[in-house]
Amino acid sequence: MKHEGDRGEALAARFLQERGVRVVEKNYRCRQGEIDLVCRDGLTLVFVEVRLRRSGSFGGAAESITAAKRRRLIQAARHYLATLGETPPCRFDAVLLKELDAAGIEWVRDAFSA
Repeated sequence: MKHEGDRGEALAARFLQERGVRVVEKNYRCRQGEIDLVCRDGLTLVFVEVRLRRSGSFGGAAESITAAKRRRLIQAARHYLATLGETPPCRFDAVLLKELDAAGIEWVRDAFSA
């Protein structure tokens, strides 16, 4: 399953890059959690969560970003920001996939707030 997740993240990165978003880092990990993609959209730093859900049996990709997952993402983002000299404008996006196919990608800007 991890291999499929890696492929989903690569697909999401290409999708965002084709739309002018620059990928700065992939799979940023710290004790607090992991951020799939750290990107720049103009002057804005974007923390991207990539979710692949082939089945809606347990909710779709968006529903899989639980409150606990959002807390871990926010903590990891704060850790990342602490490594920078200054804090740029930031947002959290989600890239949702039903299949490993760019045609089915949903890009949710400002998916949630810190």
